[in-house]
Formats: sequence, structure tokens, C-alpha cells
Amino acid sequence: MNPLLIEIGTEEIPARFIPGGMRALKDGLTKVLCDASIRFENVFEYGAPRRLAVFIENVEAKQKEKKVEVLGPPKKAALDKNGNYTAAAKGFAKSRNIDIERLKVIKTERGEYISATVKEPPGETTDILEQALPKMITSLHFPKSMRWGNGDLRFVRPIQWITAIYNNSVIPFDINGIKSGNMTRGHRFLSPGAFKIRDTTTYLHVLSNNSVIADPEKRKEIILDGIRKIDSDLNCKVHEDKELLDTVTYLIEFPTVVLGGFDAGYLALPKELLITCMKVHQKYFSVEDSDENLMPYFVLVSNTLKDNNETVQKGAERVLRARLEDAKFYFNDDQKKPLREYAEKLKEVTFQEKLGSVYEKTDRIASVCSFLAEALGMSDKETTSRAVRLCKADLVTGIVREFPELQGYIGMIYARRSGESDEISTAIYEHYMPRFSGDTLPSNDLGTLISLSDKIDNIASLFAVGLIPTGSEDPFALRRQAIGIINILRSKDYDLSLDSLIDKALEVVRQKVPVQEDLNIEILKFFNQRLEGMFLAEGFSYDLIDAVLSIQERTGTGARYNLSDIKNRLETLSLMRKEPGFPDLVTAAKRVCNILRGAPSAGGTIEDALHEHAEKELFRAAKKAGDKLTKTGYRSLLELTKPVNTFFDSVLVMDKDPDVKRNRLSLLADVKALFDSLGDFSKIVD
Repeated sequence: MNPLLIEIGTEEIPARFIPGGMRALKDGLTKVLCDASIRFENVFEYGAPRRLAVFIENVEAKQKEKKVEVLGPPKKAALDKNGNYTAAAKGFAKSRNIDIERLKVIKTERGEYISATVKEPPGETTDILEQALPKMITSLHFPKSMRWGNGDLRFVRPIQWITAIYNNSVIPFDINGIKSGNMTRGHRFLSPGAFKIRDTTTYLHVLSNNSVIADPEKRKEIILDGIRKIDSDLNCKVHEDKELLDTVTYLIEFPTVVLGGFDAGYLALPKELLITCMKVHQKYFSVEDSDENLMPYFVLVSNTLKDNNETVQKGAERVLRARLEDAKFYFNDDQKKPLREYAEKLKEVTFQEKLGSVYEKTDRIASVCSFLAEALGMSDKETTSRAVRLCKADLVTGIVREFPELQGYIGMIYARRSGESDEISTAIYEHYMPRFSGDTLPSNDLGTLISLSDKIDNIASLFAVGLIPTGSEDPFALRRQAIGIINILRSKDYDLSLDSLIDKALEVVRQKVPVQEDLNIEILKFFNQRLEGMFLAEGFSYDLIDAVLSIQERTGTGARYNLSDIKNRLETLSLMRKEPGFPDLVTAAKRVCNILRGAPSAGGTIEDALHEHAEKELFRAAKKAGDKLTKTGYRSLLELTKPVNTFFDSVLVMDKDPDVKRNRLSLLADVKALFDSLGDFSKIVD
């Protein structure tokens, strides 16, 4: 077995695309080998701004021998009326160099054919890769790709070179005029020339000698070592930021950690503003003391030699000083008027073309908030109204226009400086929470109500104008906001149903734009998709999740779409499934569901019109089970198994008498309603 190296050299790839590009190249290459039945082991993936690479330590020189089924002529042409092989069959056998006795008849979608199992001679790995690699490379998918020059090739960034070496020999192919070879390149500035890879096992070492650390994990460890040294030398703590660490790891090829500083006077600015200035625009780490107070230092990761640290430091300090001056100007200028005066300017900011301004959006938030406050018995309407009116006001401040990431946080700071209460100020900041998976939830009820109202308005209003997420596109992050609503409702002990929240939001949206019929059902399905993923992650069975959630998608669920109730019924079904009588209960319930499928609504059951002993027994059993349904945690449903089965064995439901038929269907509908109170049993896998 021999080593294989594939490297695609490009112009600088955006940091966020590199991890996915590495995985895509590894998956594509290993799929080529697997599909060709070429054995391999020990796969390594590498990536940096100017290259994506995969190195496989051991790759077999040839394919495994394969046996394939080859079709010959149809049976009617291959066999005569006596069952003897015809000239057509003999010719097929000869063409495949096999004995006539090895032929057989098989059934296909097109009918019966003569076939033979033949061995394919194993191909050479180099030949197979020569044919497969161009298609594999050009089919790699990226979130965004581009064309360059006059060619039709699309890739994440223009390809500059392709290195393809197996057993230290070039795998020859051509992509859009770019020929594969055994040449690679080092650091753009520190080692810009091309050089030959003579032994693929030394790939990382050769690149390192040319100022490229191709392994991102190695680059990350170098960065962390540099940060730890600064922590120790300065007796401080470089602010932990995994997102920023990942970004800088993929921004550079040759990391060097540098400490810089800024004027301590800037520490008068809000902490998050300073951190954002350093992180978002400059990709610098902030530095804190033991009490988590910011210190007038920062840490950057440069893409050059340590000999240049002083020059890098001075340049970084100069750039950051200009950024901090801008932040200081906007911060001081914004505070020349109180936050409430910014709220009127929201009339000039468009939320969405059909839905009007952000000011109009806050009106909708206020309406939903008022509904929630009344439903949950929170009576301070004046505080709620004031908080809603101010919650988006910071969007038109200078700081947020310059640093959009600070929306909400700056609103909280400005609200406090404008004399607003801590409750209102905190709600302004926290109404955006949770902002991402794992984020904290709002800490007070006011922030929670505004968060729910804001998020459900986003979903309801954008659904109403047709901006519904697709499989790959969700530009308004509606999935994330739906998950945020679910997490809030599951964590709070609110007596609130999700469908009532959706209905209220759509009622408010309807005052601005038309709302299609049954849009509430579509939104409920959208939430169900999020819930399904959550419950699966918690270990619940997919069919039980489907059974519980499918009930919620039907009309007329009313206040039953309570997330704690859904979780309770899912847990109940999971426990009942372990009981010996559960499979028989499912079978009985499915018999009821099947006969009612497509049947017209039968109306109420008339007890006096029940004549057969089995139907009377089922009526009494259903009433008894229904009376104690919640008291027994739905376990009284187990008592319906025998009467349901006896009913079907003894009674003709589709009686010739239409009144008898209607009454029996009505009885079964009543029984089905009892099953549906727990879930749709037709979805449960036996």
C-alpha cells in the first residue's frame, strides 16, 4: 500500500468555508476509493487560507476483484420452446468468455432475462484516480462559489495549482487548463515560490519549512500556547472566545501571538463595546483581570515571523486606536438625547417592504405582549408598553449602525443612562435572547414576554408574506427563533398554549397584510419540525413523537397545544410501551382508526339506539375510561383493548340500516377521541 496526497491550492478562502471544504474534499476522495473498491487506511485532512488537502497514508495499488451481474438477451430469445439455449444465448456466453452452463434466468423490472456473473479485472489505482479526481474536485460544494477568467469552472476561490501524487508519482489530469503536478507553494510572503514534493510523507514538514502550518489543530495549539504564556507573564486572563479562536485559526497559515495595548482612558466605554471593537472588526482577543474587568491590552494572531512582532504590534495599536475613537464618538454623540427620542425614528426604518416599518413592528409586538400579559396575569401594562416601545430604539443609534452586533446591549446601556428602570433596561437587552443554540434565556418576565412577542411576530408576519424557510435557505433565521420560543415555553411554568400565541400573532398581522386560511396550521407544522428534532435528541422514539405531534397539527386543538402537556404525553406513551398489554392496545386503536378513515362525521352517539351486547359494553367502557383518563395518567386506555376487539368481532359496523351504521360509527369516533387525547395510535410502529 502506498501514500496518496491531494492538495488544491487557491486564492485566500474565507475562514468560515475552510472546515467544510476540508470535510468535503476528504469525503469526496474517500467515496471515490470506496466506490472503486480500493482499500485504504489512515486519512488526514488539512486546510489553510490557500489550500485544502487530504493525505491518505496507505492506499492499495489496485482495486479488489469484483463480481458483477451482466444481462444478456431476454429469456424468450435465449431459450427455445424446449428450454434449450439458442444461438443468441451461446453468442452472449462466448462474448463474456464463460461456459454456457453458467448462464441463468433472472427477473428484472423489464421481464425475465439471461444473465451471468462475471469477474471484472482489477483496475490500477492511478488510472482510476486519473479519471475520477477531476469530476470529484469540480463537484465539491461550498456555501458560495465563483467563476474566474473565461472558464466555466466554479470553486470557492480561483484554483492556482493542484497537487496530486500517488506513490510519489504524479496522477496526471487537467481541470480547466490547470494541470495536476507534484508542486506546491509556501507562505504567500515568507516563502512565495513553488517547490516540489518529492516524498508525500514529508508533506507537513516541507510546508512547515516554508512557513505554512497546514494542520489547523496544530495552528490552534500554537495560538493557545501563546495565549497561555501571555496569561502567565501578565497575570491576566485572555478572554475565552471559541468562535474567535476558530476564526483566527483558519485566517492564517503561520500563527504568531502578539500582545498589544491601548489607552486606559477607553476603558470608560462599555465593556461589550470594547470587546466588539476588538473582536468583530480586528479579530483581536480582549484581556481581563481576575475580576473579569477589561485591561488596556489585546492579543492578536499575526501571519508572519516573530521578528516582525514589534512592527505588527504598532500597526495593530494604531488601527485599534482609530476604531476606539470612532466608538467613543458615536457613544458620546448618541447620548445627547434620551433613548425614547430614538423610538420615533423607527418609522423611517423598513422592517419588510409589505410589513412596513420597525415602528409598526413594535406596535404588533405591543399587541401580542398585551395579550400575553393578560393571559398570564401580569397586570403592569404601563411598564410593558414602555419597554416594548423602547426595545428597538437603539437600532437607529450611531453605535448600533456601526456595530449591529450590539443591538439590545446598547439599548440597555442607553436606557439606564436615560433614567429607565432596571427592569425595562434589562428587558431591552434580553428580549433578543436566546440568540443562538445554548444561549441563556431572559431572566425576568418582562424580557420573556417581549422576546416571545418579537419572535412570534417575526415568524407569523414573514410566513404571511410568503418568506417561509426552505430546505437550505432561512435568511431571517426563523428556525432559530422558533427554537427560542420553544425553549422559553418549556423552561417557564406559563399556562400558555403555543397555538393561542400563533393565532394572536396572525390576528395582529392580518391588520397589515392578508393572511391565508390555515396559515396557523402551517406554522404549527413548522414548530413541530423543531420539536421533533429536540425530542429525538432527548432519546424519544421517532414514532411516538410522530404520534403525539401529528395530533397537534389538526384543527381545533385549542389550548391543548401546551408544550409541557406534549412532553407529558410523550413520556406517558414511552412508559406505556413497556407494558405487556401495549401492543394489543395499539392494534385495537388502529382497527378503530382504519374503519373511520374516510368515513363521514357521524354526530353524537345515542345510547338507547345501541342494541348489541358488545356495542353496549364498548360504550360503557369508553365512558368509564374517559371519566378517569387523566386521573390514571391515560392508563385507563388499556382497559379499552378487550371491548374494542369484542366489538369488531361481534358487531357489523356498516349495517344496512343507516341509523344503526351512523350510531356505531359515532361510538367508534368517541373511542378514537379517547385514543387521540394521548396521540395518534396509527403512527405507532408495532
